[in-house]
Amino acid sequence: MKVSETAQGVHLRIEGLNKTFGNQRVLQGVDLDIPAGQFVAVVGRSGCGKSTLLRLIAGLDAPSEGSIRSDDTEVTGIRDNTRMLFQDARLLPWKRVEANVKIGVKAGSDRERVLNVLRQVGLEEKAGEWPGVLSGGQRQRIALARALVSEPGLLLLDEPLGALDALTRIDMQDLIERLWDERKFTTILVTHDVSEAVALADRVILIERGQIKLDIAITLDRPRERDADFAYFEKLILDRILERDEHELRSKKELSYSI
Repeated sequence: MKVSETAQGVHLRIEGLNKTFGNQRVLQGVDLDIPAGQFVAVVGRSGCGKSTLLRLIAGLDAPSEGSIRSDDTEVTGIRDNTRMLFQDARLLPWKRVEANVKIGVKAGSDRERVLNVLRQVGLEEKAGEWPGVLSGGQRQRIALARALVSEPGLLLLDEPLGALDALTRIDMQDLIERLWDERKFTTILVTHDVSEAVALADRVILIERGQIKLDIAITLDRPRERDADFAYFEKLILDRILERDEHELRSKKELSYSI
């Protein structure tokens, strides 16, 4: 796992993390150490606890047990150095693009800073447009610009590309990787797409029923080529996900035979 010596990201340490909602335990015994500047992807089936983990790291929810520390400071709420990107761009329709991006910085910040980050995501010419006239991919680029304009140390991505068409999704993957490589903020991506996880991450974590069942370094050079080595990591992760399904199917068959 290669992390830049000039990493600007935060160091995350998660110990004994549990989260329950009523009688339902969503996360149990999660331990993670994420170095500054690392790109981590979290995969797993719907309902396994991926998004809950992200919300806890963001400070949007509090753990039932355990701790989350960011650069040796315990996470107890939302922090200025953390930004989160959702599947829905969540732009304000009554504000133009430039004003939407400016939400991500303190009042009084100069206009050039906003235009510069719009330039980085390739949409400086859209600064005066309304969100309603933009495509889905453009709206997500604006949301990404809004997240990055404050120069965060931690970027949390909750399925931000899930609603995009295939070509736009690849373009956004390339953009996120390029900006991460330039700035080296710590990044955690939640995705259902194993191929996306292998393409972007230094490390892929698989969660099953609230527990970490796989934690693997993606030892591929960048930029990533979808070659035999890429396919090896894809298959390794997919086989582990499908292994549970096969086990449950066998258990159901055995139960039906015993009745």
